[in-house]
Amino acid sequence: MPPPPKHRQAIVDAAVTLFRRQGYAATGLAEITAVSGAPKGSLYHYFPAGKAAIAEAAVQEAGRRVAETVADLARAAPSAGALVKAHAGLLAGWMAKSDYRDGSPMTTVLLENAPADAAITEAGRIAHAAWRGLLAKRLAADGFPQARAERLAVLAVAALEGALLQARVEQSGAPLLAAAEEFDLLLRSGAGG
Repeated sequence: MPPPPKHRQAIVDAAVTLFRRQGYAATGLAEITAVSGAPKGSLYHYFPAGKAAIAEAAVQEAGRRVAETVADLARAAPSAGALVKAHAGLLAGWMAKSDYRDGSPMTTVLLENAPADAAITEAGRIAHAAWRGLLAKRLAADGFPQARAERLAVLAVAALEGALLQARVEQSGAPLLAAAEEFDLLLRSGAGG
């Protein structure tokens, strides 16, 4: 069995951080190398297709992290509304900790590259589908019909992604918390069913 890749994850982690803070175009390979601590040759070893391949891996990693977080929150949340509120609270704390320099872990890359880059676009589609799928599963468990649960999951993701942008601009977690609270109120009012 070959040894695990020594620097690949460090490169992907650095790309996730840099892309969400400053975007794809503004992030150079030298900066990814510096932040990752990996030798420059590692970039080309693990990502021979270059920066776009790193971005694809970064979107996949960010999507994995989001899905893992939502799955963890779903196990503890008493309802889908509570799940979205808990996620929004985590995001608001994360944004404050970054002094509102961070953005969505996937959106900054996708806005610059989708649909022009098919691989990055597909990574984003899969990541968002996983996020929505977890929310839809929880909504269905709360009694919403499957088709309605899937539409509400789209709404929740769109609300959180949009609120992340507003939080960054306003330098406040309030948009995230407000969007989640309104989503929870929508569900509890029966308007979601």
